[in-house]
Amino acid sequence: MYFPKFFHPDPTVIRQSGLLKPSLNNSSILGSSVTIPYFMVLNENKDFTFKPSLFDSNIQMIQNEFRQKNNKSEFIVDFGFVKGFKSSVSNTKKNLNHLFTKFNLDLDLKDFISSEMEFSIQKTNNDSYLKIFDNYITNSRVRPEDFTTLKNEIKISLDHNDYNFTTGIESYENLQEGNKSDKYQYILPYYNFDKVLSGNFLKGSLTFTSNGRNDLNNTNQLKSNVINDISYRSQNFINNNGIVNSLNVDLKNLNSIGKNYSEYKSSPQMEVTGILSLDTSLPLVKNEKNYKSYLTPKISLRFNPNDMKNNSSANKKIDVGNIFNLNRLGFTDTFESGKSLTLGLDYKKEKSNELNEINKYFEFKLATVIRNKEENFIPTISTLNKKSSNLFGSLENKFSDQFKIGYNFALDNDYNTFEYNNLNATLLFNKLKTEFNFIKENGEMGDSNVLENSTKYIFNNNNSITFKTRRNRKISLTEYYDLVYEYKNDCLTAGIKYKKTYYEDRDIKPLEDLLFTITLFPLTSYEYSSN
Repeated sequence: MYFPKFFHPDPTVIRQSGLLKPSLNNSSILGSSVTIPYFMVLNENKDFTFKPSLFDSNIQMIQNEFRQKNNKSEFIVDFGFVKGFKSSVSNTKKNLNHLFTKFNLDLDLKDFISSEMEFSIQKTNNDSYLKIFDNYITNSRVRPEDFTTLKNEIKISLDHNDYNFTTGIESYENLQEGNKSDKYQYILPYYNFDKVLSGNFLKGSLTFTSNGRNDLNNTNQLKSNVINDISYRSQNFINNNGIVNSLNVDLKNLNSIGKNYSEYKSSPQMEVTGILSLDTSLPLVKNEKNYKSYLTPKISLRFNPNDMKNNSSANKKIDVGNIFNLNRLGFTDTFESGKSLTLGLDYKKEKSNELNEINKYFEFKLATVIRNKEENFIPTISTLNKKSSNLFGSLENKFSDQFKIGYNFALDNDYNTFEYNNLNATLLFNKLKTEFNFIKENGEMGDSNVLENSTKYIFNNNNSITFKTRRNRKISLTEYYDLVYEYKNDCLTAGIKYKKTYYEDRDIKPLEDLLFTITLFPLTSYEYSSN
C-alpha cells in the first residue's frame, strides 16, 4: 500500500520505513482507542518505532522504542508518556510515564572466554501502569516480565578457563506495596566467584565458591555477608554387589553483620560450619521383551554438628524432586542442622517401540526424612524439622502419546492426612487437547485449593476454539474464564473472545467482556468489546 512519502511494507520486506499495522482497541478502563505505529530506519544499525494511541476518553499515549546494534554492543530503550488518565482510586487525573532500557556490551577482555557488561532500567510513576496498559506495550522487548516488581541492575560477568566471576548492583521496587518506602530493596554491591581447585583430589573434585552482598530492605534492615564454601564431591564407588556409594563434604565460612535484622548480629561475626553426606543406592535393572524396569533404593546420611540460622518461618518446600539435594532447603548462608537419614525408592517401567523411542512408561517415587531429634530452626513448611517428616511421593504414567497423568503428594507422618496434592493430566484425542491441574495444600504445607483447565479443539486448519479457567475452591471463586473462537487463513484472522475476571487491584476492576476481533495481514486489526 503506497502513499506519497509514506510506505506500508509487506511481510517480504526485511527493513523499510513506513506505517506498521494499526489497531482499534477497547478497554473497560481506558475506553476505545486507535493506535497507528510508524517504523523508521535511521541507518544500518539504528531504528525507531513511534507508536501514538488516541482514546475516546480524552487520553493520549505515546510509546517510543529506539534500537541500536553495534559489533560488540546492543542498546534498546522504550519510553512512553500518557496524558489525561484518571485514576478510579484517587479520582484525579495524572500524567503517567515509563522508561525501560537495556544495554549489553562485550568487553572483549584478553584471556577471558567471555566478558560482558549489562545495564538495565525499569521505571514507571504508577504502580498499576503495567497492568492497565498491558495491551499497548506488548511488542516491547524490554518491558518487565513480572508486573509486580521493577528491577534496575548493572552487572559484569567474566568467564575464564579457571574461574567464573560476576559482580554488580541491583535495586527492586515492589509495586504491590503502594507508596511505602518499604517497597524498595537495594543490593549494593554483590559478587559471585567459583573455581575448581582440583578435578582429581582424593578420587573426587574440590571446588571453591565465594559470594557476598550488602542487602538493604524494608527501609532500615541491612545485612552484609561474605560467604566462602569449599566442597568435596567423591567419585561413585561401586562394590561387587552393585551398591553405589559417594561422599560429600561441605565447609562454609560466614562473615556477617546486620542492622535491625534478627538473623545477624549488629557486630561483625565469623562462623565456620560444615556438613557431611554419605549417599548409598542400589540400582537394579530388569530386561523383558519390549519392557525395561528400574528399581533404585536410596539412602542419604547427613550430619551437621553446628546450629543453623533461625529459618523456621521461611517458605521452603520439599518434594521428591529436591529431597536428595545436598542443599535441599536452598540457603546460601547456613546448612541444615542436626543428624538426618533420607530414605527413598525410585521405580520406573518403560516400553520402547521399534525405533527404540520410549512411548509408554510408569514412574513412581517415594522419600522421607527421619532424624534423632526435632530441629526448631528448619522451615516448618518443609516438615524436615520433625523427627519424622512427611512422606513425599510422585506418580507419573504415560499411557500413550495421547494420554499422560501425573500426581505429586505429601502424606503426614501419621499416614492419615494428605497435606499436599497436585494432580495433572494431559489428553490428546484427534483434534482435542485438554489439560487439568489440581493443587490442594493444608496443614503445615499451606492452605490453598485450586483447579485449572485449558482446552483447545481444532476443527480444521482454519477454525479452532480455546477455553481456559481457574477456580479457587477454597473461597468458591472462579478467578477467570477465557473462551476464544478463532478463524485464520493466510491474510485474515477473525475471532470472538469472552473474558471474565473476578480479581480487583486498585484501578483494575472485575470485568466481563465479549470481544470481536479481526486482523487483516499486514494491514490492520480491529477489536470490539461489549461489556
